[in-house]
Parts: sequence; structure tokens; C-alpha cells
Amino acid sequence: MRKKVILACGQCNSRNYTTMKNQAENPERIEVKKFCSHCNAHTTHKETK
Repeated sequence: MRKKVILACGQCNSRNYTTMKNQAENPERIEVKKFCSHCNAHTTHKETK
């Protein structure tokens, strides 16, 4: 089953992105590098609870 997840910036903790993930295939948390408009830089974004 696919689940909607929110990605938060690792620097400023602003929640900038939403995405879908298959929880059966990927039970661990997502961590991707994306652009944060608040930091004005590419930072690591992590899946929130």
C-alpha cells in the first residue's frame, strides 16, 4: 500500500515536499537531497512521522 509522506529540511525543519512511498517495499525512512527555499540551498530532506 502506498502512503503519503512529508519531507522536512534537515537544516531548518521546514516541511517543503510531499511524496508517496510503498511502505511494504521500503519500511525505512526516506532521505533525499532537495532544494529548500527557506535555506536557499540544496539540503538533506528526511521523512517525518
